[in-house]
Amino acid sequence: MGSDILQNYDAEAVKEMLQSSGYSDKAIQYYVERKGMGKLEEANQITELTGPCGDTMKVFLKIEDDKIQDAKIQVLGCPGAISSAMVAMDMAKGKTLEEAKTITEGVIFKELENIPDQKQHCIQLTVKTLQNAIEEYQKGNNHKEG
Repeated sequence: MGSDILQNYDAEAVKEMLQSSGYSDKAIQYYVERKGMGKLEEANQITELTGPCGDTMKVFLKIEDDKIQDAKIQVLGCPGAISSAMVAMDMAKGKTLEEAKTITEGVIFKELENIPDQKQHCIQLTVKTLQNAIEEYQKGNNHKEG
């Protein structure tokens, strides 16, 4: 699905633009593949957050026995927001809620290897959205669509 989004574009040209903007090859791969993008029908925790730049993230978590069984996210934002969100969803799957709380900005940045300095706030939004979802679930404020 991820590369379908770029099908009407010259994928190589997009990659070159991202590289020249300061994105690492690994960050570009997360942006292009978008494995964690989407809606999770069986989610029992849904949390949405909009950052100061206007980027919006909506995280869907399927949690059983305090463990994240599956995680997806919808992102309306730039490549920095998308790539950092994909990393977070990838890292969160299979972790206990306490383990997932250790997913920090530094951990995501290390995985991405590099994104432009002016996109660091995207990682902050990703972490805040995931952490808010975990906190809401633990407090019993499960937000579900339906």
